[in-house]
This record gives sequence, structure tokens and C-alpha cells, in this order.
Amino acid sequence: MKTYDDSFSGQKIYPGKGKLYVRGDSKIFRFQNGKSESLFLQRKNPRRISWTVLYRRQHRKGISEEVAKKRSRRAVKSQRAIVGASLDVIKERRSMRPEVRSAARQVALSESKEKKAATQAAKKAEKAKNAAAATKGAQGRVTSKQGAKGAPVKVAAKSR
Repeated sequence: MKTYDDSFSGQKIYPGKGKLYVRGDSKIFRFQNGKSESLFLQRKNPRRISWTVLYRRQHRKGISEEVAKKRSRRAVKSQRAIVGASLDVIKERRSMRPEVRSAARQVALSESKEKKAATQAAKKAEKAKNAAAATKGAQGRVTSKQGAKGAPVKVAAKSR
């Protein structure tokens, strides 16, 4: 038994069923029913009509039974070194016990605080030294911030 495919919907047309449509350029179109013929003549796109074979193929409908889904590749995690630390240092830190790590952090914090306090004290001493020198008369006039940076002095207007 010879069957044809519907030119619009893609469904099978059995013998004795359907319509034959011959266009002006002698191209033959076969339709299962008036519905698909009408939509064809309205120049509708079968890929946008949900019951056609083309739409179902494009949107992957009804093929899950025949073809199993492709397995997607799992991303393999790999450890890489960072700019500040090599790979073995990172692994060593990761394998550290939490108590040891927190103790190391406390030591590092205290060291940084001491360093900061020392720089603050040095700054304070420098400031005090400069203030003492200014009161002695080494610096006679008061300068603005811009003047201290070396900006030219504003010229006063001579006329008017």
C-alpha cells in the first residue's frame, strides 16, 4: 500500500484520502485534509503550528522513547596555584586542623597590630619633632596645604 506525506503537516496520507493541489508552476502538493490545505494557502509556517511534524521535530517532542538523552560531560575539578601561594602551600593549609589555623591567624593578627602601632608611634614622634621645630621659629609663616605642595602664590590685583 502506497502512502504519501502531507506537504504541510508531514503526516501520512493513505490511499483514497486527501487532496491533490497543483500549483501554476506544475508543482504538486498533497494534503491530508482541508485544514492543512487552508493553512498552506494562507502561507502559514508549519514550524510554528504545534501539531505538525516539523514543529514536533524542531521542538524535540515525542522522541524520548526512541533516543536516550546524551550524557553531558561532568566538569572535573582541578586545584591550581594562586599568585600568592604555590599548590603545595594551599594543600598544606587545607589539611591543617582548625585549632592550628586559628592560632596561626591570631599570631598573624597580633604581629600586624604591633607593626601598625609602631608606625603610628613613629608618625607621632615625627609630627612632634616638626611641631617643636616650627615653634622655635624655623618656619616663620603659616602655609596652606596648596602652598606646602608647591602651588604658586595668587597675585593680588593692581588696578581698579
